[in-house]
Amino acid sequence: MAQNVYDNQEFFKGYIQLPRQVRGLDGTPEWQDLRALIPSPKGTNFLDLGCGFGWVCRWARDEGAQSVLGVDVSENMLSKAYEFPADPCVTYVQADLETYELPLDKYDIVFSSLTLHYLKALPELILRIYRSLVPGGTLVFSVEHPIFTAPRNAKFVEDSEGQTIWPLDSYLSESPRTTNWLAEGVIKQHRTIATYVTILLEAGFTLSGIIEWGPSLEQIKESPQWADERKRPPFLLMKATKGISS
Repeated sequence: MAQNVYDNQEFFKGYIQLPRQVRGLDGTPEWQDLRALIPSPKGTNFLDLGCGFGWVCRWARDEGAQSVLGVDVSENMLSKAYEFPADPCVTYVQADLETYELPLDKYDIVFSSLTLHYLKALPELILRIYRSLVPGGTLVFSVEHPIFTAPRNAKFVEDSEGQTIWPLDSYLSESPRTTNWLAEGVIKQHRTIATYVTILLEAGFTLSGIIEWGPSLEQIKESPQWADERKRPPFLLMKATKGISS
């Protein structure tokens, strides 16, 4: 079973104060680039894996999706999603993505934001996603960038010249990484970029977009605290498509 850190009350107390949870998509700095990768949801069956508070579910519905399903392992997350006005075309399910079964040839778009790096059985999930997409369907997701997840001690340090740097090490050692982020003992799965690409290709996908995301200079002007994030990309955004003849 995937680690459900979001139902840790200490963790969740800090998590709900993050800008992306207080302000939703307006507080999610990578959202504009993620949105550019997502085909128009109009008329689609849309699936959000690791939907959290349901921000993207509601966006997809507002953009014209005919049905939206959000899946999350966390009761705390889904309780927040249910606080928003109900829509009969938007539904939520509590489930563990490590084992969650998906219907065949159902979805036009599958989306996931900052969730897949928690999962050990990612290749199996990606294969299930592939099978759940209709021919020509699209998977768009973000994960913490492998440069971000690789270090054993994942934080900026000062070098001998007094410059702030990111201490990249153990990049090729793919294994769980335990960090203390909002709570102690948060486990993430470190994978290289090549592994993410290989998992997609072996499932049958065509890789159609990849962004090593960092804040723009304009975003840094608005939010100077993001300046160090240009020294290494915090997020990896990927788009993969299922062939028309699949």
